[in-house]
Amino acid sequence: MKIDWAALATVFGVSLVVTVALVGFFSLGVVGLAKRAGAALSGGSGSSAVLARTGAYACFALCAAAVAYGIHLIVA
Repeated sequence: MKIDWAALATVFGVSLVVTVALVGFFSLGVVGLAKRAGAALSGGSGSSAVLARTGAYACFALCAAAVAYGIHLIVA
């Protein structure tokens, strides 16, 4: 049995980068929702709350798209 160490390292590297990116985007989404809630409680401007909510939803959409693509790769 021969192990292709270069391919193993490539898979490890890509997995590490994608995992860090997904956690980062999800964290940004949570922070965006928290800022929206904070702006609503403090009586801040409506445009900043809308911008925070839109950014949070965009981050969550990127996470969902990455998960769906991963499932597609596994199934296909």
